Amino acid sequence: MTETQKVRFYQTGTHTVGNRLMEAESRTVQASPERSNAITSGHRACQGCGEALGARYALDAAMRATGGRMVAVNATGCLEVFTTPYPETSWQVAWLHSLFGNAPAVATGVAAALRVTGQHDVRVVAQGGDGGTTDIGFGCLSGLFERNDDVLYICYDNEAYMNTGVQRSSATPAFARTATTPATGPHPGNVAGTGKNLPRIAMAHEIPYVGTASVADLHDLEAKVTRAMAIGGARYIHIHVPCPLGWGAAAHDTIRLARLAVESGLFPLIEAEHGEVTAVKPIRRRVPVEDYLRPQKRFAHLFRPGHEDRATLAAIQATADANIRRYGLCPEGQE
Repeated sequence: MTETQKVRFYQTGTHTVGNRLMEAESRTVQASPERSNAITSGHRACQGCGEALGARYALDAAMRATGGRMVAVNATGCLEVFTTPYPETSWQVAWLHSLFGNAPAVATGVAAALRVTGQHDVRVVAQGGDGGTTDIGFGCLSGLFERNDDVLYICYDNEAYMNTGVQRSSATPAFARTATTPATGPHPGNVAGTGKNLPRIAMAHEIPYVGTASVADLHDLEAKVTRAMAIGGARYIHIHVPCPLGWGAAAHDTIRLARLAVESGLFPLIEAEHGEVTAVKPIRRRVPVEDYLRPQKRFAHLFRPGHEDRATLAAIQATADANIRRYGLCPEGQE
């Protein structure tokens, strides 16, 4: 009989992720004393960093799925910088640092080396931010997908180049203020109609698995990583990770903003296999996009007192509405 640990101060029915009063199969990896702590204490992430949270949950789930037989390849970026200030590291997993743009290629090489040396039980995970994924590493990532290399690539999307000064990336949302898309001129913020939707591009490669996840739903995130690690070939998971510093948001609002992005329809939670959507996470309580945008200073120019930009807000709402229709995110009657 397996011993269980009872903790009085947890309550079921909440968003509490550790919840040891729940059935064992319903708990997250972090609720288990056997978790790997892939990223341990001592890193230098900003307070409220969504990327640090997302990476720990993703890699701990991957470590559990592989029995600890895993190698991680990390592109240059925030995650690499705040976890490995030379000569220190917060990683407790076999970990390699690649250049900004070649993490997919390095991961392919690691997977090939493991295969040649007969270590077929060791799996490879590559990871990077949206800059290293959607921009600088885009060609290498497409090559990984096209070759169907046995690698899970995880993108931690905080929607800009946060490590180098909050410059725009091709994952920066329309109308957002960054250091290179200032809130000035007749059309302030990032230009609408630009950028890339990497999950849909990954689906177009018809790879075995594509998933989107959010730090607002860590059970869903862990389940998708676990599912991906059980599949061979190229896999891609895109995780939404709010950045308090770059977004101009309160550090304690990270999970709230991530949840509002999902509930507004701006960040759909989906799964796809071989180019076809196989599952979606329905929105439980739909909210207007304004609820998500207003707490972020990068969108403050849309809410100037007496001069709210209703046309732009309507355009952003239309994007969310299109996502909801495309993936059927709202139950019938709630659209």
